[in-house]
Amino acid sequence: MASISELTSVSKRLNINTVPALVAIIGGTVVIVSDLAVSLSIPGYSPIRDSVSSLALTSLGWLQSICFLAMGLLLQIFVAGLFFSLRRACGFHAGIVLLALCGFVLLLIATFHMDAEGAERTIDGIIHTIASYGLGLLFPIAILSLAPSLKSTPNWKNVFIYTIIAGVLALALILGAIFGDQSGWFGLYERIIILNALIWVEVVAIHWLHLLLRQEPKPKSLQSGVTQGRDG
Repeated sequence: MASISELTSVSKRLNINTVPALVAIIGGTVVIVSDLAVSLSIPGYSPIRDSVSSLALTSLGWLQSICFLAMGLLLQIFVAGLFFSLRRACGFHAGIVLLALCGFVLLLIATFHMDAEGAERTIDGIIHTIASYGLGLLFPIAILSLAPSLKSTPNWKNVFIYTIIAGVLALALILGAIFGDQSGWFGLYERIIILNALIWVEVVAIHWLHLLLRQEPKPKSLQSGVTQGRDG
């Protein structure tokens, strides 16, 4: 067990700089847990067969919408933190803008719901469909654009390698969703796409938080030391 002094030291290092990493960790976890809870609570709903979006049409759809709205907002905070923490390399600004756009698109997906199967097409449903596939394409391009910056930032090399893997996988999965046929297991396929993205956010956020907590507290300013010496 960690000693009280160790816990105190960690708590002192939890400051405004750690907020973006913390909200990303919490947001991703909440989305995963809420999807499991809601999908297993709806009679007749199959998380393997039925899409994640169709949960919004159920009695607990409001919960899923709130989680996606929250995740979209938290992703913006996460991206803002990355903007000030990573070294600028080729593709940095494009990656930051696209990742921030992913957060905005999440807000659209949560606000505009899909059309029920067999129902007439609506503006809401069209916006939801375009936003869903758009998000699937934006995410891999965003993180692959950030990969060179991750590589050039000290202590982020392992995350760089993982980002390449996650980005290529995300691109392959969304292309499979667009051009392939997942009849009977689209819900599972869609959840694999979402899980790959959420795990990337979680891994980056946890790594980032770990680096921040390892940093030594900044020493007091020289002026403060001089003042104390005079008082002595």
